Amino acid sequence: MSTITTDERIKEAVRQAYGSAASCCIAEPVQASYGCCTIRTQASSCCPTGAAAETEDSDARLYSDEELVRLAERTPAVAGLQPGEVVLDLGSGAGLACILAANKVGPGGRAIGLDMTPEMIKLARRNAKQAGVKNVEFNWGEIEDIPLPDKSVDVIVSSCVINLSPDKDAVFAQAYRVLRPGGRLDVSDIVIDGELPQPIRESMAAWAGCVAGALPESEYLDKMRAAGFTDVEVLSREYVQISQVSGWGAARAALAQAGLPPDALDRTVVNARITAHKPA
Repeated sequence: MSTITTDERIKEAVRQAYGSAASCCIAEPVQASYGCCTIRTQASSCCPTGAAAETEDSDARLYSDEELVRLAERTPAVAGLQPGEVVLDLGSGAGLACILAANKVGPGGRAIGLDMTPEMIKLARRNAKQAGVKNVEFNWGEIEDIPLPDKSVDVIVSSCVINLSPDKDAVFAQAYRVLRPGGRLDVSDIVIDGELPQPIRESMAAWAGCVAGALPESEYLDKMRAAGFTDVEVLSREYVQISQVSGWGAARAALAQAGLPPDALDRTVVNARITAHKPA
C-alpha cells in the first residue's frame, strides 16, 4: 500500500471518528454556552487530564465569565497568552480552547481555530456564538497545509492533535511558516516511552484514538528542531493510564482487537507539554 493511500486512510478514520462525535453534539439540544457535550468533544479521547478532565463530566454546567477566567488559568497554553496576540489552535475541535484564548487576548487580539472535520467547525461556531465571543473564527483545513499567510500569528497551541497527523514534518514546517519571528509553539501531545505493538501501529481505531500515530519523545522533538524551532523544551510529562481513564475507550478497543490487555500501554503512552520558539 502506498504512503499516500495509507495517509488518506488515516485522515479519513480520524475525520469519521471526530465527525461522529460532533454530529452527536450538534443533534443534542444545548441550553448553555458550555455544556457537557462541548467539553467532551473539545477534550476528545486525547489528553483527558488537567482542566478538560475536571470539566469533562459536568452535565450541562453553566460557566460564568469568572469561571471561564479560572478555567483559562488552569489551561497552561491559554494562561500564558498576552493581550493583543493572534493565536492559532491546531485541531480546534468544539472550540473551547479558542473561546478561552479569545477572552484571554482581549478585543485587540484574535483566536483562530483550524479543524479538518466540518462537523466540528459547525459545532465550534455554534459554541462561540452562544458564548458571545466576537474575536474568534473557525476555519476548515488540514494542519499539514495551514490556510494562513506567512508570519501571521503570534502563538500556536494544540491539544493532542499533532499525533493524529501521518505527516508531522509537514505540520511543524507549516507551524513555523505561519508564526511571526519570535513567535512560540505551545502544545500538549501524546508521545511514546518505549515501543508500540505493531498491531496497534497498524490499527485505524488506534490512530483515531490518539495512540498509533504517537512518536517517541526524542523523535518528536527532533522533528520540531528540523523545522527550525529553537528552545524546544518539555515542560511536563504524565503517563496516560489508558486502562482507567474513561476518555480512552477507542484506544482500549484497539488493544482488545489486537488481543492485548487494557493496561498494556499504561507505562508507554505519555502526555507531554512541549514549547518551542521561532527565532526573532
